[in-house]
Amino acid sequence: MIKGSRLIEDAAPRVFWTDRPGAPGPYEPLHGRTTADLLVVGGGFTGLWAAVLAKEENPACDVVLLEARSIAYGASGRNGGFVSDSLTHGLGQGARLWPSENAALLALGRANLAAIARFVDDHGIDADLRLVGKTTVAVAPHQVEELRRAEKLHREHGEDAVFLGRDEMRADVESPTYLAGLRLRGTGGVLDPAALAWGLARVAARLGVRIHEGTEVTGLTRTRTGVEAGTRGHAVVNGAVSAGQVLLATNAFPSPLRRLGLFVLPIWDYVLVTEPLSPEQRASLRWPEGQGLTDAGNRFHYYRLTRDDRILWGGYDAIYNFGGGGSEQRDATHERLARHFFATFPQLRGLRFTHRWGGMIDSTSRFTPFFGTAMGGRLAYALGYTGLGVGASRFGALTGLDLLARRSTARTRLRMTRRHPVPFPPEPLRWPVVQLTRRELARADENEGRRGPWLRSLDRFGIGFDS
Repeated sequence: MIKGSRLIEDAAPRVFWTDRPGAPGPYEPLHGRTTADLLVVGGGFTGLWAAVLAKEENPACDVVLLEARSIAYGASGRNGGFVSDSLTHGLGQGARLWPSENAALLALGRANLAAIARFVDDHGIDADLRLVGKTTVAVAPHQVEELRRAEKLHREHGEDAVFLGRDEMRADVESPTYLAGLRLRGTGGVLDPAALAWGLARVAARLGVRIHEGTEVTGLTRTRTGVEAGTRGHAVVNGAVSAGQVLLATNAFPSPLRRLGLFVLPIWDYVLVTEPLSPEQRASLRWPEGQGLTDAGNRFHYYRLTRDDRILWGGYDAIYNFGGGGSEQRDATHERLARHFFATFPQLRGLRFTHRWGGMIDSTSRFTPFFGTAMGGRLAYALGYTGLGVGASRFGALTGLDLLARRSTARTRLRMTRRHPVPFPPEPLRWPVVQLTRRELARADENEGRRGPWLRSLDRFGIGFDS
């Protein structure tokens, strides 16, 4: 048996999506002071969409976007490249939390995904967007019935959902671990996330957005006419932006509006990418539609094919470290992922991994984003996408802009928008609570899905965390 460390010895500690030429810019750090109508803090999907949409709505709006590192440095350039129409972390979660609004949330999510596809097409962004849906697979007996119930729920909401028995599932994608599957079409797909982020940045720059990388916002102060943002950069004299309005899109990273940290749990997620498959290896999997796949467990893997026939494989461990810090490299998790990969696809034994990395996801206690304003309505925020930000970030950006404009829209009238999730406890209590929850989730997976008293208590209040 191959030891875990040998399985990942060829994997470079770099992000596959950004380990290539083609990034826009670089954009100079902010030097000195400047002014703006709208300041966007964060150069991930939410910030980029906000900048682009603000300029499309009003070309005369002077927009400045500040990114502490580089465009798509965070989750926007590190994720698995799944794009979903869900705004609620899945249909079941929306039905539980907001049953009276679930139809509206579904419609808004579908319209949002369609708008992303149009934008990519209209602007010629080569993001390898393929709206092929996804499949959830049962890898334990109790998950089979769970998928049958999920099929019924999806069909009740007008979605193309097909339950696949063991033989049907393995005829589609071949793995000895599969016991059943739920194939969803028309609910999303896969893409190249860094290419989308880079494309958004180029469009933003063409529209006149002033982008500054390597510029961290260190503090926000309300002024008579707006908000003053203090900044600092690497080897750059400290600066400032005097803006009429601010949109915060910091996601899992610490926000200059400190109280938002109570609602965001930075979860570290880890990923592997293989070398390209040979024609024989590719044929051994079948997988004709190239959809993304996920396991049905609490601790789940997500995986998909890239355009050059690599397999991206991530998930399972959702790591929270005391205080929220962490490392982009975690050998124990990457080795575990590699072992699980070959257990799922033993026919690929000998395939090498070329990339390994980790990054933070901004989880909330209800698994869905949250929104709000501060500083007399001059600042808005949209955070907490819990793993589904590739698609939902555009919705979040629109909602934040609506809030700044004080518009009553279908987005701002949602209870999801008007109410915050339950906050996480601060440290030192946060870490033991999260560790207890992680242990109980693992125990439920090992106990035929039965949730113990702790998880049932959290369920009653609609809270938890996820990746």
